[in-house]
Amino acid sequence: MTTTSVTVLGLGLMGSALAEALLEDGRTVTVWNRSRAKAEPLVAKGAVEADSAAAAISASPLVVVCLSVYANAEEILAGGAAAGRTIVQLTNGTPRQARALAGRAAGLGARYVDGGIMAVPPMIGRPEALILYSGDEEAFEEHRETLAVLGRPEFLGTDPGLAPLFDLALLDAMYGLFAGFQHAFALVRSEKVAATDFAPMATAWLTAMLGALPDQARAVEAGDFATSVSSVATSQVAFPGLIEMCRDQGVDPGYLLPLRDLLDRAVQEGHGEDGLARLITLLERPAR
Repeated sequence: MTTTSVTVLGLGLMGSALAEALLEDGRTVTVWNRSRAKAEPLVAKGAVEADSAAAAISASPLVVVCLSVYANAEEILAGGAAAGRTIVQLTNGTPRQARALAGRAAGLGARYVDGGIMAVPPMIGRPEALILYSGDEEAFEEHRETLAVLGRPEFLGTDPGLAPLFDLALLDAMYGLFAGFQHAFALVRSEKVAATDFAPMATAWLTAMLGALPDQARAVEAGDFATSVSSVATSQVAFPGLIEMCRDQGVDPGYLLPLRDLLDRAVQEGHGEDGLARLITLLERPAR
């Protein structure tokens, strides 16, 4: 076992990409997966397949975990082989799960770093792949060079819950953006307009609107929701027409209804003259 030895647990699309990037960098890589067939392409490239998860964990000082769910990671790490290892958990999960697993890892004598991969498998090993980390800072710094092989590492703090928080918040923003695009495509296609013809205009429009995000962040942190651009009431007045148009075009308006309800609630609570950043504070205390 050397400082360049790395174990990868879980060989789905992402786990395999992680292991391959490490192999290409010349690391000694031990791999393990419940379905052994997934290890074969990596073994052909020089990886060592362990016959058990415990053996894989014992093989390296750094253990990268990329399984389908947190429960699987908890089960595997409970085997007792984690003592003295640094566990880097890249399985998608919640802050609560990360903090709980960090506690279990500490009880096993392991150091724990949680992570969030802001990339798809083909991006792994390239500089545009961002991977967020939080937890044991000393362990992170010790293995930073190895983790940098996978993508650009960014350490968020010693709370292990920070990486999954940022990970899921960024995914939240992405899915909302995608949902808006998809709904807009459905609208224009209702009049036989090709989505490919509409996409450049939609992309340019949303790119321009992204400039408003820092202003909204500053507004909510300052508690100053004054606006000279567009108020909550302005959007609330527009929404019934947007939903009516969807129904006229035979397009499901379901994506828009929660936002309509949120705008209605903001106006009912007396925030009609505020900017749209006001909606953040309503989301922080869900309606009963």
